[in-house]
Parts: sequence; C-alpha cells; structure tokens
Amino acid sequence: MAFENVNEFDFEDRMMTPEYSPEADAEVENPLRPKVLGEYIGQEKVKENLAVFIEAARQRKESLDHVLLYGPPGLGKTTLAGIIANELGVNLRITSGPAIEKPGDLAALLTNLNPGDVLFIDEIHRLARSVEEILYPAMEDFAIDIITGKGQMAASYHLPLPRFTLVGATTRAGQLTAPLRDRFGVVLRLEMYNPKELAQIVTRSAGILGIPIEADGALELASRSRGTPRIANRLLKRVRDFAQIMSNGVITYATAKLALDRLEIDELGLDANDRRILFTMIQYYNGGPVGLDTLAAAVGEESVTIEDVYEPYLMQIGFLSRTPRGRCATRSAYLHLGLTPPGESSPDQTKLY
Repeated sequence: MAFENVNEFDFEDRMMTPEYSPEADAEVENPLRPKVLGEYIGQEKVKENLAVFIEAARQRKESLDHVLLYGPPGLGKTTLAGIIANELGVNLRITSGPAIEKPGDLAALLTNLNPGDVLFIDEIHRLARSVEEILYPAMEDFAIDIITGKGQMAASYHLPLPRFTLVGATTRAGQLTAPLRDRFGVVLRLEMYNPKELAQIVTRSAGILGIPIEADGALELASRSRGTPRIANRLLKRVRDFAQIMSNGVITYATAKLALDRLEIDELGLDANDRRILFTMIQYYNGGPVGLDTLAAAVGEESVTIEDVYEPYLMQIGFLSRTPRGRCATRSAYLHLGLTPPGESSPDQTKLY
C-alpha cells in the first residue's frame, strides 16, 4: 500500500491532540448517555459478558480484545463504546466508516493512539476496501506497513502501534467481509428493548432533564417507542412540550397519550410513514409480494431507508414478511389498519342463511 506524504495526513487537529477527549463533547451534546455499565439499562446478556471481559482485561493489565457491536440503529452501540472506554479508564477516539476515505486517514488515527485507547468506528461495514486492508495487520499484529515513494525511490517502513481496542458498530453485520469480522474477538448483538426497560430509560432521562413524569406516562411513551431508546428519548422531549402547555409540565398518561396521538404515533409505535408503507402494499399491490425498489418508488422513500429504518420493526411485530418474490403485508397488518384480510369476511357483515 503506497502512501504519499505520509506525515501530512488530512485529519481533524483535535483528534491528533492528546488533550482532546471526544467523550467530553458527547457529554455536552448528549447528557442522557450512561457513562458506566451500572447506569446502562437493558441488554442484560451483553452487559454481563462485557463486564467479565473488561474486568479480566483490567486484571491482566491488557487492552480489551476488539469488539464488534451490531443490531438495529438507536439501541446504544455508540453509548456502549463510551462505556467500554470509561470502564477501562482510557481515551475514546470516535470516527465512522464513511469518514475514513483514504488509507492515510486511518494510519494517522492509528499512529496517534495511546496504549490501551479505544478506537470506535461507527458504520464499520462502509469502510473502503483499501482502508480495510490497513486494519487487518493493525488489529492482529498491532503494526502497519507503509511504502513511500515510487520505483527505485520506494521505501518500506514497519510502524509498530500501541495495543489498542477497536470497537466497531454496524447495522449490517452481513455486509462485513469475513476477514474483518473474524478479527473481532468479542461479537455482541444488541436486541430491541421491551416496554418495561424503555420505561426505566424514559424515567431516567426525564430525571436528568428535570421533567416530572408519572409511571403510567413513562410506560405509555415507552410502549410507542418501537423498542428503541433513541426514539424514546426523542419522543420524551416532544411530549414534554405538550405537558408544558397542557398539564403544568407533568407528563401524565393522558398527556402522553394525547401528545403521541397528535404526533400520529399509534399504540404500537407505528408512525404515518409505517402506515403509508403498509397501506401502499395493501391498496396497490393486494398486500404483496412487491419488490423493495417498487415499494420505495411508490411511497417516495429510499430503498435503504425502508430496509434499515422501517422494515426491521414491521417484521419484528409481524406486520411484514420477506419472500423471494418481495415484501408482503401480513394478516396482522390488515387487522391493525382496520382492513379485512383477503379471503375473510368483514366483521360487520352478517351471514344470510
């Protein structure tokens, strides 16, 4: 791999300076993120295993093995990366797959790590292949080989790296290449949250933000958050606005229900876009099967948005299924929308004998 001007990597200056701490920015931008495992709600199996791995690495005074976190967006992968760094007492360096455009960008980042640091790469499946090849020896041997110059002037340099922990996050684990995936010693899948866990998260977030909330109000909000903490925290801020105007700032069950109804979020967490996708499949394609690109064009959304944002939850609650021929709306989707499934009589119809 040839790098030109190896000492002149184009990278953010603040990532180069040892005094910069990305988690300090995160604390200012998002005070709702837990800082230690004890504050992290849900994902019990992940937490239990991660606690063992971290404590073992700490006792051996070694860096933690590389960690891959995967699962739907909004479940706390970035938060867990910060927690790993905090629990180990090391710095956290944050970047993303699309942001690392050239091998030199990654080399600059790797050579500026301190021993034990955690390097977090979000959307790691979007790394360029040339960049990914630099990661292989860095993860396995903690070294990179750099070739400068061309022809007879070419020179090879073997640069040792400090032992570090790479934490990769992805919503599409299947798109990771096998060589990269196999180099992660710890692979953890994050699952959707249940309403009880989300209610705890909402209550905790409300306390941090100074929002009075009743238990019934928190549970109502949690039950409509699609099993995702990010959505729950976003809805909390919007419901707070309604509570401020309608119920003296206190989020009650009635206030939460009214606010979420006004936001067109139903009791299962489906919003207007979810219902439009289901209605389109039923109204124009008889419930399916319909191809992803055709469905995306019909509802005016990008195919990747439907596949990554809407489909996972609709499939989880049993409203949509994938077949070799395309997507299909299920019987449950018809009933939820108040429609009669194919081949069934309408409930208000009476038989004539």
